Amino acid sequence: MQKQELSIIMKNNPFFQTWATPYQIPPFDQIRIEHYIPAFEAGIKEHNIEINKIINNTETPSFENTIAALDDSGTLLDRVSMVFFNILETNYTEELQKIAEIVSEQLSIHNDNIYLNADLFHKIQYIYQHQHVLNEEQSRLLDKTYRDFVRNGAKLNKNTQQRFRQINKEIAQLTLLFNNNVLSATNDYQLIISDPKDLAGLPENIINAAKNEGEKDSKTQGKWIFTLHNPSLLPFLQYADNRNLREQIWQAYMSRCNGGEFDNNSIINKIVNLRIERANMLGFDSHADFVLAENMAQKPTAAYNLLLKVWKPALKKAKEELKLYQQKAGNEKIQVWDWRYYAEKIRKEQYDIDENEIRNYFQLEYVRDGIFLLANKLYGLSFRLNKNLPTYDTSAEIYEVIENNNVIGILYMDFYARPSKGSGAWMTEFRGQYRTKNEDNVIPIISVVRSEERRVGK
Repeated sequence: MQKQELSIIMKNNPFFQTWATPYQIPPFDQIRIEHYIPAFEAGIKEHNIEINKIINNTETPSFENTIAALDDSGTLLDRVSMVFFNILETNYTEELQKIAEIVSEQLSIHNDNIYLNADLFHKIQYIYQHQHVLNEEQSRLLDKTYRDFVRNGAKLNKNTQQRFRQINKEIAQLTLLFNNNVLSATNDYQLIISDPKDLAGLPENIINAAKNEGEKDSKTQGKWIFTLHNPSLLPFLQYADNRNLREQIWQAYMSRCNGGEFDNNSIINKIVNLRIERANMLGFDSHADFVLAENMAQKPTAAYNLLLKVWKPALKKAKEELKLYQQKAGNEKIQVWDWRYYAEKIRKEQYDIDENEIRNYFQLEYVRDGIFLLANKLYGLSFRLNKNLPTYDTSAEIYEVIENNNVIGILYMDFYARPSKGSGAWMTEFRGQYRTKNEDNVIPIISVVRSEERRVGK
């Protein structure tokens, strides 16, 4: 790229500008694919300058000149990272994936350069051991910062740290590849139905959604398509009378990334072994011990004990249900792809409960409004839809969260499944809440992501 072209990109790059949008929401419509790498590179460079300033400060290490300064650093890098990785998860493209492969390695190296910096850690350690006149919030930040550095290898010797860096870089690359394979394998499969008889048992709304999916491609127009995304997969397993097709789609779901173009077997093996090696370096018996040390369970044994308390009564109940399902199935031995189907039959037969009928009373809009009502009654919050705010996808709804007539946050609700979105549901943020050095409150920008099927027809 020529210097002149780079200069133009830098000048027009939204990440290098003050966002004049309402609430300084990312100007999604202005961000282009070519903006990300220059912003990441500049963000890393800026962060390094800030870190070096902390390290080179000759004053006695204190909370303000080290811990607070470290917490305030990396603003540009955080800004571009939050936008990029959230968009990667919800609006995946091959171009974004290529950028992710580049910056994931850069970010792994950058993070290690910070956490494994002996001079910086010595300052943090000094404050941790000597400074006691802190309020509760400051004490919490100091403790968290110190533990983060230790858990990221700050106390390892130099030789071990070199291997530690390599492990982190490999895990970052492998995790990215793993997630990409899962999404690709999920999108790669379609159960195409041409004969209406094979739709027997399926509710009208599920059939309509499959018909709508088929209309997206001229090759499948007039046919019904079911995919491995949960809003399509789960109702098919629950209602479809055609047992062979239930088996087909279940086997396709369970065999994703188990061989073939998107095989994850060797990737999983490498990640598991790298995690064990890293945990051992840090003094833990396993990756589970490493992770749980920061959680309420503390030890894997505590987590297992809790699971086993649930497992025994749950297994007993499952065996009781299996007998009911087997009676209903007759001579056909119940298989895993039959479980949801016969569970639905038994619910209807014994309790006259039809989940699809109940669903009419729990339409997404009703559930959303119910959650808003509950939040209002419990916390005094209200939610105001604002269609004029910037968005990364036209299907996402954007709400101003209001308390005592003040907007205290922005909430994106991204409900619907699409091929570019990872499966499942999660909460993320484009910006966390924080206070500036002048104590000005910066409101959070939160996104709730789900993978619901769009309702077609009634």
